[in-house]
Amino acid sequence: MAARGVFVTGTGTEVGKSVVAAVIAAEAAAEGLSVAVFKPAVSGLDEGGEADHELLARASGSAQGEDEIAPYRYGPPVSPHLAAEMAGEEIDADLLERAAEDAAAGAEAVVVEGVGGLMVPLRPDYLVRNLAAQLGHPLVIVAHAGLGTINHTLLTIEAAWTAELEVRVVVLNRWPAEPGRLEESNRETIAELTGVEVATLGEVDLADPDDWPRLGLL
Repeated sequence: MAARGVFVTGTGTEVGKSVVAAVIAAEAAAEGLSVAVFKPAVSGLDEGGEADHELLARASGSAQGEDEIAPYRYGPPVSPHLAAEMAGEEIDADLLERAAEDAAAGAEAVVVEGVGGLMVPLRPDYLVRNLAAQLGHPLVIVAHAGLGTINHTLLTIEAAWTAELEVRVVVLNRWPAEPGRLEESNRETIAELTGVEVATLGEVDLADPDDWPRLGLL
């Protein structure tokens, strides 16, 4: 049986893709599923703190090694194609696709987290969107809750649909405890204009997994 899976992408950087991916992975693990996680490339390791692939491993309880979760890892906080160039190498698209498929083959559920947004280049001729299309998992699009998110989210959905990708849900991250008319309008407008379900996720304490919410996306 093929693993159940989602591909978590975002409307840009710093929207909370890793948090949403971790919540999804932790929920699947709590349901008793064996969960694999995958992120094609990680950059910004020079900045310290828990890296995205480390958070995914912790959330899922996976025994995967670093190379299995994130085949390419770089220090500078730059786009992966530039990070690879600075490291004197080029990201291998075939290697990424094989690694992602190998991870899914040994699990009941798989959570793939992209890098930045769909149109971020992993190499000059290969975007995150290309990897998402190859893997075929439905998309979870993570977006800010506040001003500007309608445009960014609709552009991301349009980019997904252009590649015939399924968009399962939009998650408005860092949803305020008391949303105002702006946030509520953003949620309603995105849903009305696209027909895509729009969920919300408040602030998540990454140090307290027992208190993480459930999204029901796997």
